[in-house]
Amino acid sequence: MHEAIRQAVENARSGKGGPFGAVVVKDGRVVAAGTNLVTSSNDPTAHAEVIAIREACRVLGTFQLNGCEIYTSCEPCPMCLGAIYWARPDRVYFAATASDAAEAGFDDSLIYEELERPLSNRKIPFEPMMREDGQEPFREWKQNSDRVRY
Repeated sequence: MHEAIRQAVENARSGKGGPFGAVVVKDGRVVAAGTNLVTSSNDPTAHAEVIAIREACRVLGTFQLNGCEIYTSCEPCPMCLGAIYWARPDRVYFAATASDAAEAGFDDSLIYEELERPLSNRKIPFEPMMREDGQEPFREWKQNSDRVRY
C-alpha cells in the first residue's frame, strides 16, 4: 500500500494526472504499477487501477489476475470497479475512501445515481436500437467451439 500511495503523491506533484496510484502484487512482489494519466494522455479511461491491470496482464501474459492482489491509493471508481471484477484478482485493498475523493473534487456519485435511472432519464440518453441484429455476434460466439471463455 505504501507504494500505491507513493505513486499517487508523486503523480499529484508531477501534474501528469489525478492523485491516484495502484499496484498489482503476485506472490508478494509488485508485478505492475499505474498512476492516473487521464489529463496527460487525453484518455478518460487512464485511471491508476486500469493502467496497473493492463500492465500486470501484459507482464503475466494473461487476461485474468487470479492469484494477485491490487493495492490502490483510493477506493475504486465505478469504471475501475468494473475493470477489477473483469480482471478477477483475489483481493483489493484501498487507502482513501470515495468520500475522501469527493472532498478533493473527484465525485463519482453522479455515475452511481445514473445507474439507478431509467435509460431515457439519464443525463446522457441511452436508446436501444436494432436489438435483433445485435444478437448475431452472440449467436456466432456460441457456435464457435474455439472461443476462449472469460
